[in-house]
Parts: sequence; C-alpha cells; structure tokens
Amino acid sequence: MSLIERWLVLPDLPQAQSLAEAAAPGAPGVVPYPSGRPWLLGQWAAGDLTMAAVGPVRVVVIGNCPVTTARLRELVAGVRRTSDLDAVVRALPGSHHVVAAVGDELRVQGSLTGVRRVFHAVLDGVTLAGDRADVLAGVVGGGLDEQALAMRVVCGGQLPPPLGEHPTWHGVRALDPDHYLRVDARSGAGRTVRWWAPPVPETPLAAGAEAVGHALRTAVAGRGPGEDGETARRVSADLSGGMDSTSLCFLAARAGIPRFLTIRWGEAEAANDDTAFAACAVTALAEAEHVVLPQQDLPPVFADPGHTGDVEAPYLFTRTHARVRHTARELARRGVGVHLAGHGGDELFHGPFHYVRDLLRHRPGTGLAHLRGHRALHNWPFAATVAALADFRDLRRWWRDQATHLTGPPPARYTPNLGWGHPLRAPDWATPAALEAAREMLHATADRVHPLAAERGQHSTLSALRTMGSTYRQLARLFAGAGVRLEMPYLDDRVVEAALSVRLHDRRTPWRYKPLLAEAVRDTVPSIITGRITKGDFGEDVRAGLRRGMPDLLELFADSALARRGLIDPDILRARLLAPRIDNTTTFALENLLGCETHLRGSTAPLHLSTGGPNEPTAAP
Repeated sequence: MSLIERWLVLPDLPQAQSLAEAAAPGAPGVVPYPSGRPWLLGQWAAGDLTMAAVGPVRVVVIGNCPVTTARLRELVAGVRRTSDLDAVVRALPGSHHVVAAVGDELRVQGSLTGVRRVFHAVLDGVTLAGDRADVLAGVVGGGLDEQALAMRVVCGGQLPPPLGEHPTWHGVRALDPDHYLRVDARSGAGRTVRWWAPPVPETPLAAGAEAVGHALRTAVAGRGPGEDGETARRVSADLSGGMDSTSLCFLAARAGIPRFLTIRWGEAEAANDDTAFAACAVTALAEAEHVVLPQQDLPPVFADPGHTGDVEAPYLFTRTHARVRHTARELARRGVGVHLAGHGGDELFHGPFHYVRDLLRHRPGTGLAHLRGHRALHNWPFAATVAALADFRDLRRWWRDQATHLTGPPPARYTPNLGWGHPLRAPDWATPAALEAAREMLHATADRVHPLAAERGQHSTLSALRTMGSTYRQLARLFAGAGVRLEMPYLDDRVVEAALSVRLHDRRTPWRYKPLLAEAVRDTVPSIITGRITKGDFGEDVRAGLRRGMPDLLELFADSALARRGLIDPDILRARLLAPRIDNTTTFALENLLGCETHLRGSTAPLHLSTGGPNEPTAAP
C-alpha cells in the first residue's frame, strides 16, 4: 500500500453514505461509526491507524504514535466532552492526526507545526475535513485559486502564517495548527476552537535540556521497528556532520535500533567541512552501516525542472527535488522503511533574533550583552540596529506595510531583522496583475492576523516552525513515493513544547551554537559534534547545477503556464536568468517560481482519494 495518505472525515449524519459515495467513490479504506455510516475514509499506511473506543467515545490516531490500543483506551476513559480530549492529545508522543467522535460531536486536529495539516470544506451544508487541500477541492468542486497562486509568485514560498498556510484551492480552508475542528453531527455545521497556547518560556537551560532530551529520546525510539521487528521498517538517518541530523543518529544508536543505516550526500564544495565532522561520527557509530552518495552519482541541483513537486501546493525545495527522489529510491533499495531527518532543528534551536527585544525589556543587562554579541558576530551597523529596535509597529501594521513596499528596494546588507518577519519583496518578473492580487491578500491578512504568542521572540519561533512545517510535509511525500516514511522528530509536538518552555536567551546566544540542543544530547553525542560552530556550504552545488540546468529552465519558462495566466513576464525572467551573475536572492526566487510553475501545470486534473494527481509519486513496487 502507498505511504501517501489522503483521507476524509464525515459527521455521523443520515446523508453520510450518499456523501461518501459522491465524495470518495472506491476509497480503499473505511472506518465506520457504530451506526454503520462511514466516518473516516481514504488511504493510510498499514499500521498507521490506532483506534480506541470507550462507551460513546471513539478516537482514531493516524500517523506515528507509539502507543498501544490498550494505552489509548486508558487515556480516553475519562473523556466526557470534546474539550476533555485536550489532555489526551497532550499525552500522545509522535507526529499524527487525531480524529475523535464524542457523542454528537466530531473533533479533528493535526500537529502544532503543520507537518500534520487539517483542511475543511462544506458540501451540501455539511462540513468535511481531510488531510489534503487538493483532495477536498476535488470533492467540493473547487478549482485552483489563482489569487493565492499569484500571492506565492509575488511574495515567495517562505511566507509566515497565516498567509503561508492559505490553500491554493477555492472552497477549502486550512485549520490553524493550534486549533481543532469541531463538527456538530446533528447539523453538520463546523467551527474551529483554539485549544493550545505556547508555554511561557521561563525554564532554565539545565532543566529545559533534561526535558528536551527525554522528549527527543522518546521521539527517536518511537520510530524504531515495531514489536514484530518487521524488516520493512529498517531505520536510516541523515549523517551530514551537522548537529541536528547527527544527533538523531546517536539517539537512534542509543535506542538500540537494529540494522541502523546512515546516509549523506558527497560534497561539491572543497571548503565544506561536513566531511570531517561526519567522519568523526562514523568512527563513533561503528555498529551502523554508513552510505555516502558520491557527488558524481547525484542528480545535479535544478535537475528535471519540469517534474511536478506537489499537486497540493507549490513545492519550495525544487532545486533538490531530483536529489531527494534519488535518495529515497536508494534507501528503499537497501530495505529502509523509516528515514530520520533533522528538519526543524534550525527553527527550534537556532530561532530568530527577535528575542533580543523581549530580553532588553525584561532583563536589560542581559539583553544589552546579547545585543552587543550579535552586532559583533553579524556585522550589524549601529544606526540600523537602533532603527530596528525603534520599530514599534504592531503585527497588523507590519502586514499592511508589506503590501505597500512590495516593489521597494530590499533591506540593506547586514540590516538586523528584529521586527515581525523578513520584509516581503516581489521579484521583478511579477506582473502588475500579480502584484495587485498579492496586495489584496496582504491587506486581507492584516485585518485578521494576531500574534502567535505574547512575546515577540516566542511568536517568531512559532512562525518559523509553522512556515516550514507545511514544506517539510510535502518533502515527506517525495520519500513516501519510494515507500520510505520520512520522520522528523524535532517537529513532534512534545519536543516542540519542551523546547518552547525554555528561556529564549538560553535557546539562542551569540556565544554558543544551539546551546539547548547541545545540552539535551550532551551525554549521547560527542562534544566535537555539539561544539561545532561552522555550517556546511553547498554554494558550488547550486552554481554548478544552475550552469548545467539553465537550458532546461529557459525551455520550461519559454512556454510558461504562469505567463499564460498573466502572472509573470517571461522576457524579464529570461533576462534575469541570463544575467552575468545570479545572486542568492534571484536563486531563491527562481526556486519558488519553479514550484509555482510546476504546481499550476500539475493541478488541472480531478483529484480522488483512491488515486493521486498527475505526476504524483506512487509507492515503489
């Protein structure tokens, strides 16, 4: 069975059967209500669904959640109303969706970072929920939302929430990750309820590191083989030599995961010191099998640019799309069923600089020391730093200003980002029509946005996690297409909560790299890894890939679907790509544009629960 999930949830209504037949004919899996009506229908991987029933309460967990049915039943035993499930959800490790029926109410929710998303739509007056926006759009007859696509073309792929979480499909709404969807089974009406708020970051480093370490060990151990030791669940992990991924390798070794395998890409950049740190880790992980994919065997960066990265939404990591697919196939060939990756580690443990504002207010002496340290480390000019600290715009004003300054000059080099996010700037190939559509959405966002936390630093960390959570979710589908389950333990809810509880100035400092993670794994990971202060450079991969792939990129955009919709000017784009030197800003904009182009090309056919969209990967034979 494919590892690519797609499912719908229906309320227990008399018309549920007819709705199911209309919405999901031939759905491969069905979980019924006691009434016999369809409750959950679609497809999910074998072993990924755990269900418990106690009286009128039924709970289904979909995804990674290493709890037994008996344990889940114990947790559910005290549930009397929908809100009682808050405590149940907080007790569950892993990364998963939770679907529950409590009397006449239905509750559906995903994960805090958006790696597990929930979408909802209305069909014939009945609220439906599902894990994929494109599937729901196919059910309710919603086509592609060109305004939302224009916004992605203009503003880029790393948009902060809530705008970055907006579906590119008409008739579909995204559930905020800190909310759950409540549906009344008597009427079919749905509403969203906020159930989670971030913890107050007041735990000192030592205690916080102990909690994070426990959560990480639980998260990694929960990805190991099941009790039957099935060979299809051989576990692998990235071993780049960096702190995030390499720490997971040592945690997996400590968990005693059998037949463990590590993998990494060979480097094209001679100055990339990943090799040296990875070699130290290999020596210490003598029991594991270690695989290096040589540079000459890897598809170049920006290879196969016309391949559809994802039919649900524009895919951001298009430059490495072919490499990821190649890696997933190599892992599958070696019998790997689960692959651990360190995605989320940067966002969680090396968060934005915004905490300095809070620190200056609450602990001026400590805040001033951190500010001086960051200024020295990152070359922040004095005047620009003062101006950034004097920016007291609220979040709504910030969004409105993004609309105003979309075509303005980019911030000066070394300008510190201490506001609400990186300024949004449109690429020069965006058309006036695209700019107008984007500005309209930015103003609409400003009218309803609110901070994710009381303090600027905590808000910014949550924003970064949610900004990338959806993209990492799409990345997991590329692995799933080869039959490999991509797991990202740093993005588990329990890990995120433990880290967010720690004081912000203990999570990031100018004098130490990722101190919270380093302390959390201090007894497991060699100090040469946790003490590393460099980061691998892959600039040569990008430069070589662009040189080699430019003819294919130019050919692709010569017949651009985005241009036919009036969203980009192909002549300006071609001139920019053929300019003597392409800087990082253009490269990132190109990567986002490529995701929008292939999404538009691949999102025109009907989508169903039983089959994917065009070019969507299916499980390897």
